[in-house]
Amino acid sequence: MRLSALYMPTLKEAPADAEVISHKLLVRAGMIRKLTSGIYTYLPLGRRSLDKIAQIVREEMNAAGGQEIFMPMVQPGDLWKETGRWDVYGPELLRVKDRHGRDYCLGPTHEEVVTDLVRGEVRSYRQLPLNLYQIQTKFRDEIRPRFGLMRGREFVMKDAYSFDKDAHGADASYAAMYDAYTRAFKRLGLRFRAVQADSGAIGGSYSHEFMVLATTGEDTIVTCTQCEYAANLEKAEVCYANEPLDRGECPELVEVETPGMHTVAEVAKFLELPESKILKTLLYEADGKPVAVLLRGDRELNEIKLKNLAGVTNLELAGPEQVKKWTGAAVGFAGPVGLEVERIYADEEIMRDTDWAAGANKDDMHVLHVDIPRDVKLTASADLRTVTMDDPCPACGGGIEMPRGIEVGHVFKLGTKYSEAMNATFLDEAGKEQLMIMGCYGIGVSRILAAAIEQNNDEFGIVFPPSIAPYEVALLTLGAKDDAVVAKSEELYELLTDKGVDVLLDDRGERPGVKFKDADLVGFPIQVVVGGKALARGVVEAKDRRTGEKAELPVDAFEEAFDAFRRHVLEGWTI
Repeated sequence: MRLSALYMPTLKEAPADAEVISHKLLVRAGMIRKLTSGIYTYLPLGRRSLDKIAQIVREEMNAAGGQEIFMPMVQPGDLWKETGRWDVYGPELLRVKDRHGRDYCLGPTHEEVVTDLVRGEVRSYRQLPLNLYQIQTKFRDEIRPRFGLMRGREFVMKDAYSFDKDAHGADASYAAMYDAYTRAFKRLGLRFRAVQADSGAIGGSYSHEFMVLATTGEDTIVTCTQCEYAANLEKAEVCYANEPLDRGECPELVEVETPGMHTVAEVAKFLELPESKILKTLLYEADGKPVAVLLRGDRELNEIKLKNLAGVTNLELAGPEQVKKWTGAAVGFAGPVGLEVERIYADEEIMRDTDWAAGANKDDMHVLHVDIPRDVKLTASADLRTVTMDDPCPACGGGIEMPRGIEVGHVFKLGTKYSEAMNATFLDEAGKEQLMIMGCYGIGVSRILAAAIEQNNDEFGIVFPPSIAPYEVALLTLGAKDDAVVAKSEELYELLTDKGVDVLLDDRGERPGVKFKDADLVGFPIQVVVGGKALARGVVEAKDRRTGEKAELPVDAFEEAFDAFRRHVLEGWTI
């Protein structure tokens, strides 16, 4: 491709609404343009990188036994009502009606559609296992789209669905997808980590997320410094197996005035207690019903753990009016003693101690010497808090680290969640009807484009991994009016193209500085520069975009010298 004919509108400045580096650089490099909030047009360079990512994913899916299909983005609401997700998925599901008043939605995922497809075609165990996948546009009506392609409303995703006759087969399908993802992300040139994860709205019993490691990542990962344990912050466990249970005696309850002391810090200071001895009582509306959660004042609740323990879909922190209605007191004075709500849960940590200070469910009042088993009508206790750096690894007891990451892939064991709801069955070897066991496997194709840039950039622009760069080589012609330079540039362009190298010829009549800046901004892995002075010495210059390393390649042995330089560049990207 010749840059003079390429639609590549680069910008000197990033748009005002761009918050993260990938968004800024994708726009500045002329790869995407915003249509409306969370929805983007991919320009030629962006589309080329997107296609390269998709092709690597496709090749690994095919190698693992996946079969590619293409399902409709518009889905009938009746299928979602079969599984119960029509009413519980939330406002992210964009619901529409056709001219006949029938319910439809724009697909954020395709469990219902693919299950409907398979239940109508697969009848025998001989047709299993089966793994169907697609690479397709999804739509989720995010309440606050942000960070460009990192969290948009419309995005490109690879979603795969496995169907097996038994648990052993489902385990094998899951392992095959896990391995395929590992190979794909290595080929994409990404530094990543697979971590244990919560299954969320998709459902299922077991899942892993694949995280691209980047300091700008939205997600926090918990990893062990001594073993292979890794989980996202939502899933990371707090382990108390080695901590002694020594609660001792607790004095009788005493109420004390705490005028105007609403926060844990204020109460602790007023009562001359550490924040770790204040019992924090959080009130939530869980699927429309009140739920209380107790934990140490210096800890943070993990809402995902609470949702899983309570078995609810929607969880919202109670507002001031609800708190007043449920406790009789203002926010800051809620406590578990005498609290009349249906369910009260406690974090496991507070069950290992006694003599707490807590709200008294009266304005400006707290109660001292609270003992949970004695004074609280507890529903259950469990690990409900967020892990901290001071916690040990739950697998080996070693220290933990908490790097940042960007989720780019997720694999789930769905079990029979959807096959049972939609009656997707088959006849086994004995002729008995059985439910298919399913798995679900997603990769954010467009998010990978952003994540790769978040992980690989410098002050000059993008530093693309060679496998997903829009062009592997930028061939820069310095001196559009120099016949010898132009002729040699054309000769090298033809040679590289014939070799199958993905090359972009910058044949514009721009100044050298403009060409260098654009090549650095877009992040082409290799730059080959044809200039008059170097050519007079019988060489052209080559540059490794990642390291900045330069080399002179002899014109009379260009092909061999280029191949060696290219191998050197590619070796530097080996994961």
